[in-house]
Amino acid sequence: MADRSVSTVFSDIIGNAQEIIRAEVLLAKTELRDEVLAAKRRIALLASGALAAIFAILFTLFSAFHALASVLPEWSSALIVAVAMATAAAILLHAGKKAVPHLPANHISVESIQEDHV
Repeated sequence: MADRSVSTVFSDIIGNAQEIIRAEVLLAKTELRDEVLAAKRRIALLASGALAAIFAILFTLFSAFHALASVLPEWSSALIVAVAMATAAAILLHAGKKAVPHLPANHISVESIQEDHV
């Protein structure tokens, strides 16, 4: 083994460390890109499901309107369906409003994270 100077050894160590850091950054970018693509697929599926659910609700309400309209005037059938939906919306919004304060608060800010890593 040839004798190498201390400066050459340190230079090699720094070069190797830089190469390792570059490889880690490249790996992190690749993993992040894969996670984003997977998240996009999941979001697209959720959005499609939500859209289908909205159409299902609309057609159910439309069916309820027509069923009531066969025995009541159309205006009263529409009013009954609208009041039922408004009641359901009010109940759900109230329940959601009561549940929000019970969510665990996340008080970590970008500044505190940056301070921790400096």
